Amino acid sequence: MTKSVIRLVTLAGFSMTLIVAPPVVPAFADGSVPDPFSSPPSSSSSSSSSSAPKATQTTHKTKKKANKQSSIEDPTLVQGYREAYATIYDRHDYATAVGQLKALGHEDNAYVANLIGYSYRKLGDYKLSQIWYERALKADPNHVPTWQYYGLWQIEQGNRDAAQYHLNRIAAICGTGCEQYRSLAAALEKPPGSGLVY
Repeated sequence: MTKSVIRLVTLAGFSMTLIVAPPVVPAFADGSVPDPFSSPPSSSSSSSSSSAPKATQTTHKTKKKANKQSSIEDPTLVQGYREAYATIYDRHDYATAVGQLKALGHEDNAYVANLIGYSYRKLGDYKLSQIWYERALKADPNHVPTWQYYGLWQIEQGNRDAAQYHLNRIAAICGTGCEQYRSLAAALEKPPGSGLVY
């Protein structure tokens, strides 16, 4: 009886891991990260596999932990993220975007932290950018857009071996055909010192 209970609990835990695992979100050809809240999940996916990260739920009744991850059901986050996204990719106003993203109060969301890191990188503050990329990867170690942007950061810093490591992480997560892999691979193919900024 005990073995059956253990198997059932293990299977349930594994199933929840598969359900709650964050999806891989492709980047656009121009290197921008797509708005994870822009499209509803397809009819073949469950609501927990949408392109936005979901908040995980705890089953402990006595001790609930505040979850810093966001969910698509948070309209304030969705609206604020979209505004910051437009500030970055449409207006290229990175300083304003940092303020907008921090004001959301979801800095431990991989999408938010990644865009803060990107904004600091575009502002030339590589130390702060690195901190935010690492924060995004701490929130979601499989966040492909962060591996891509952090890989581009590595190239800009002259760390081609580290950028190759990031490329390998992307390949392990989404394969060599995903847009993030192709984008970072193309950047790595350019000669060192070419002065390109990504």
